[in-house]
Amino acid sequence: MLWFFDITHGGYNDVIMRTTLTIDDDLANSLKEQARQRKVPLRQVVNDALRRGLEQETNGDKPPYRVRSLNLGLRPGIDETNLRHIDEEMHDKELIERFHRPKQ
Repeated sequence: MLWFFDITHGGYNDVIMRTTLTIDDDLANSLKEQARQRKVPLRQVVNDALRRGLEQETNGDKPPYRVRSLNLGLRPGIDETNLRHIDEEMHDKELIERFHRPKQ
């Protein structure tokens, strides 16, 4: 058997929004038991549980993704002291190609 809970929400200009949730029996019984033990309305227990679940989902328990870097070194024949000169040459070639490229 499924339980249906109607949740009302006071919104803009005192408009009330109602949402119906279909909750499995085991969850509904647990929620009711928590409400009884805490002596709070069922609505509060449902909202608290949803907030905790959403916070956990957005914060995540997973560690942040990390990229491991590898030192691959330079290709044979590349002088690391001359890298700036190579970069300038490549940039110059790119500018020359753009300048001579026909306009579309």
